Amino acid sequence: MFDLLKRPLEAFQDFVLLSGRAFRNVFRSPHYASDIFLQMDIIGVGSLFIVSLVGLFSGIVMAMQMARTLTRYGAQGQVGIIVSLTLVRELGPVLTALLVAGRNASGIASELGSMKVTEQIDAMRALGTDPIQKLVTPRLIATAFVLPLLTVIADFIGLVGGFLISNFMLGIASSQYWTSAWQAIEYNDIVQGLIKPFAFAIVIALVGCFYGLQTTGGTQGVGRATTRAVVVSSVWIFVLTTIIGRVFVNL
Repeated sequence: MFDLLKRPLEAFQDFVLLSGRAFRNVFRSPHYASDIFLQMDIIGVGSLFIVSLVGLFSGIVMAMQMARTLTRYGAQGQVGIIVSLTLVRELGPVLTALLVAGRNASGIASELGSMKVTEQIDAMRALGTDPIQKLVTPRLIATAFVLPLLTVIADFIGLVGGFLISNFMLGIASSQYWTSAWQAIEYNDIVQGLIKPFAFAIVIALVGCFYGLQTTGGTQGVGRATTRAVVVSSVWIFVLTTIIGRVFVNL
């Protein structure tokens, strides 16, 4: 029994130590600003199109499905409320985080894993550079900064998708849709919709870096690390959204 728990506990311990060093380096010099901006471009700008596309169709699908049900009760005017609350509270942050996890957690793990198996990280240590401060902390800062912004963009474009369905298929006036959608959102929803992607970003960056730095076994090991990074970060996204959602429900 203890032998089965030994490896997961050791992995969790290593992850906690890596996370502690990465957060500590946020407040230490050097900060490698050029690396941070490069990662912002790769993670943020590189994910913008796919995040916008998924946000648009999320709003369209949600509006179509909700309108079908609400029309039975003559309440199709409430589509804007449902789309806005669902996107801001839950669907926008989760879908955006899953897309970023699939695209960038895998990229981070494969990049660092390739550096690990080719001994570039060992060479970095030999030259006196801290690999955590050079490789992990910039990715952590960049992801934590751009993921909430991507979520806001996805939420807005999702609302635009819902508006297209409401206006052209249901005949709901644009002023009615946008007024109901805007008035339905409270400060609690906005805070929840921004805290979630920030927490997701920390998990995505740290999990990707952790499995990248733990890579062994050549090119096959890089593939395994990439797969694990995506799976573990995706699972933690659902765990965190459940916990954070429960906290805000109690509030």
